[in-house]
This record gives sequence, structure tokens and C-alpha cells, in this order.
Amino acid sequence: MASKLLGVLAQSFVLNEAPDQPLNLTASIGIAVFPDNATEFIQLLQAANAALHRAKQQSGNRFEFFKEDMHGAAREALLIESHLHRALAGNELVLHYQPQVDALSGRIIGAEALIRWHHPEWGLVPPFRFIPIAEKSGLIAEVGEWVLNTAVRQQADWAAAGLDIVPVAINLSALEFRRDTLCSTVQAALAASGLPPAMLELELTETVAMEDTEFTVTQIQALHALGVKLSIDDFGTGYSSLSYLKRYQIDKLKIDQSFIRDIDNDVSDGAIVRTVISLAHGLGFKTIAEGVETASQLAFLRRYRCDEIQGYYFSRPIVAEAFADLLRNGTVLTGTEAGAT
Repeated sequence: MASKLLGVLAQSFVLNEAPDQPLNLTASIGIAVFPDNATEFIQLLQAANAALHRAKQQSGNRFEFFKEDMHGAAREALLIESHLHRALAGNELVLHYQPQVDALSGRIIGAEALIRWHHPEWGLVPPFRFIPIAEKSGLIAEVGEWVLNTAVRQQADWAAAGLDIVPVAINLSALEFRRDTLCSTVQAALAASGLPPAMLELELTETVAMEDTEFTVTQIQALHALGVKLSIDDFGTGYSSLSYLKRYQIDKLKIDQSFIRDIDNDVSDGAIVRTVISLAHGLGFKTIAEGVETASQLAFLRRYRCDEIQGYYFSRPIVAEAFADLLRNGTVLTGTEAGAT
């Protein structure tokens, strides 16, 4: 029955108001079985809801049967979601900044703003615990807007203090990118802070960029027209269709750290990295490698002319005050092995 429901919903729907724009829906289904999972209706409903949550976590458009371990995971997700609402209103969120450096000189030429959650009871909550829940619940739009406004205000404050600021990159979720109001939100944040658009970089995941639709092209063109920089994050981890690259006005490809980690020992990873760098340069894009932790990884990337580097070898993500000190005291990082900083 669940398979039949998914099959029916997978068919295109045509609305009278827009007959030339068929709509496609997906569904997630959670299944609980009587009496194996529960004998009372409320308990059965809770079990089915827990299975539904698992189906959504697995990218949706599927069904899941209830398993005993789901109750705990579902309760934790609901708890994190409710506390995240409070975090947005209670100044519990904070941005850390990881320097991005020129591969040859070590000069700081940018930074990535990375969100952290300082919970009053749980302590530091790592992003991998709350970001997926924020995305599933829709809270990611509010979180993303907070990151945007906080990052541009911080840069404006640094500039007002006489520091030579560098572009700061923030990640855009798929939900944020698909919002019709994205460009106006970015424009309003820049106007309120007085920050030049070139000092902001928006990172799109490869999955989002691969949605080769007119909306995607139009949205990227509109963002480009604002004067902000655009990059493709996690490049190489998705099912890449290179045709989309030539259509988009982007500035940079970010090589995923999964390819950098074993670059010294894995021939395939090395070949992929070399190919991405060559491809990017051929299309007029810059490249940045993330997750660089050792001198040998840096040497490999320099050898094949990767433009920019980000990773523990130069610096872990640091609080705003510490990043300001880097800008104030010197913009060249010499690098240390991972774990030594």
C-alpha cells in the first residue's frame, strides 16, 4: 500500500491555473504495526511518526517501518528543534571564522563563517547534530538569515575599526537558495551593514547547483548581479553534470575534504583533485581546497596550482576576536601540522 501511494504521488499533477507547468510531489511514509509495535492508538501513532521522521532523514520519498531505536532519535530531534527556537532568540548561536589563505604566500585572502551553538546546559552542540534537524524542520531559513546578518555586521565592524577586511563565505542551504526572497534578503543585509557586496561570498552545494532549471540559472544570475562572490561547495561529491558549470556565473570551486584527506596515498583522489583544478582553471574559476592538515597535502596542491587553502594546517575555526587579531597583527600564516595549533 505504501509503495502504491508513493507511485501515485510520483505522477505529475497539472493545475488548471498553470497547465504548462506540471507539478511533482514526493512523500515520506512511516509505518507502525499492531500489535507488534503497540496496542494503543496513541502509541501506534507515535511509533508511526518516529518511522516517518527516519524516512525524512533518509532523503524522503520512501517508507520506513518502525524500529525500537527510532523513539529515542525522534525524541532527541524534537528536543533539539524546540531548543533551537530558543537559541535563535537567546543569543546562544555564535560564528567562528576559519581563514582561507593564498596557496603560495600563506596570505589571508578570505574566511568561512561557521556556526556554533553554545547551549547553556548541553555545552557546545556540534553543527552535525542540529543543522540537519534545522533543515528538516524549516528552521534553517531563520538560522541562515541570522548567519548572513551576523557575518556582514561583523565585517562592517572590523572595517569601522580600521582593519583590512577580506571576503567572508557563508553556506546556503537548499531551502534558502530556493526562496524567492533570497536576493532581497542578501541585498537588505548588505545595505543595513554598509558592507561592499564583494566582501560576501555565498557557497552553494553541488547538489543545489546541479538542479539545472531556469530558476537555478535565474537565481544565480540575480545573486551575481548583486556583486557578491559565488562558489560551489563540496565539488566532486555529487553526481556532477559538467554542463551546468558553463551556464553559471560563479567564481570558485571548493574541493571537498574527502578528496584531500588521502591525497598522498590514494592515486584516485590525487587524480580527481588534479582534474578539478585543471577543469576550474580552464573555465576561468579559482579553486580552494578544504580540510588541508599537513605540509605534504599543501605541497601537492601547490604543485598542481590550487589557488587557495583552508584547513587545520593553517588555522582551526576561531572566534571573531581572534580572527580580528589575525587581521590586525599580520595577514600571513606559516602553517603547522594538524593538531598542533
